[in-house]
Amino acid sequence: MSETPRQHWENVYGSRTADELSWYQAVPTRSMSLIRKSGIPIEAPVIDVGAGASTLVDILRNSGYSDLTVLDISGAALAKSKARLGAAAESVSWIEADVTAFEPIRRYYLWHDRALFHFMTDEAQIRSYLDVLRTALIPRGHFVVSTFGPDGPDHCSGLQVQRYSVEQLANLLDADFELRSFEMEDHSTPTGTFQQYLYSSWQARA
Repeated sequence: MSETPRQHWENVYGSRTADELSWYQAVPTRSMSLIRKSGIPIEAPVIDVGAGASTLVDILRNSGYSDLTVLDISGAALAKSKARLGAAAESVSWIEADVTAFEPIRRYYLWHDRALFHFMTDEAQIRSYLDVLRTALIPRGHFVVSTFGPDGPDHCSGLQVQRYSVEQLANLLDADFELRSFEMEDHSTPTGTFQQYLYSSWQARA
């Protein structure tokens, strides 16, 4: 019997420390830059989906952002972030869920995703993800996303991924979102290899 996505990610986060994972960043500099450039108020609601054990939530809190939600399919990943934050974790909303089945009960000014969307590899997953995204964002809300770029790996953590050019993302998003900016990054993994990421920032049309 093949493992479910939840089982896969529980195994990943349960068997390795955060800084052993290929996507690890001590400081998510580009994500923070794009979030700041969105111009949203620091008290506005922000959701980080597929967050894993990322330190983004720590840095957002320390930068004054006060309405933060962190979503991941892995309870083990969320537990690592809660333990790292200690008592401060009580000020964050934590959601253990598969993003494609997530049913938002509120709306957000900004949806951040680093390295989750490229694991959506079939049309049904992509359609479900984008439906949830549209439901979760306020009109004119912001979508900050990073995926593997055209020259990035085609597999990650034992799973197939979808690489994107900005043109391919635009084909998916243009009906509902305006592209604000994009940039490439050669991410250095903990083992010293490099992975090409495409960072982009979009704003909902209405």
